[in-house]
Amino acid sequence: MFRSLQALTTIVVSTVTIAGFAASASADNDGNTVVYEVAVTNLTKGQVFSPPVLVTHTTDAAIFAPGEPASPELVSVAENGMGQPLADLLAGLPQVFEAIATAQPIPPLAPPEEGVSFEIHSRGRFDRLSMVSMLVNTNDAFLALDTVALPRGRGASHTYYAIAYDAGSEANNEGCTYVPGPACDINSGNDRDEPGEGVI
Repeated sequence: MFRSLQALTTIVVSTVTIAGFAASASADNDGNTVVYEVAVTNLTKGQVFSPPVLVTHTTDAAIFAPGEPASPELVSVAENGMGQPLADLLAGLPQVFEAIATAQPIPPLAPPEEGVSFEIHSRGRFDRLSMVSMLVNTNDAFLALDTVALPRGRGASHTYYAIAYDAGSEANNEGCTYVPGPACDINSGNDRDEPGEGVI
């Protein structure tokens, strides 16, 4: 397993409102729908994060497992910052309440008041949140929150620190022909010929 223990970002998850929202993803009728604000602050000096994929789900759902191969949909996030295939896959699972591919990247070293915020919904037994986002100046690294608890009660909040994982799908050469981030030019990041470690 390849994992960095350095915190890359703070993520504050807050209960915003409790309402009768009808989710488009699979759900049952176990309680009121809750709207959560997920505020993300990038703590790195020069690493842009791709628009994240957020998912609310039960405890028995998982986006990835360290030591196992990454799904093609997760590889799409980790190598190219493309989250919609993963969100579409997750939205079809019965353990998932809502899965969204956001559109806003997360810039580095922004003060907390300028962090990027997203809204997501959940209810009842769908009491966990996961999030993934590409470290765009890398081959196939991604940051993740993995099955963390959603806060309970109006106005409650939790703060989490996310760490980085290596998807294992591409060699870590950090060459601009493999890295799509702003550290390289606009024509970079197209080659995908060097295999990686094979597991997250």
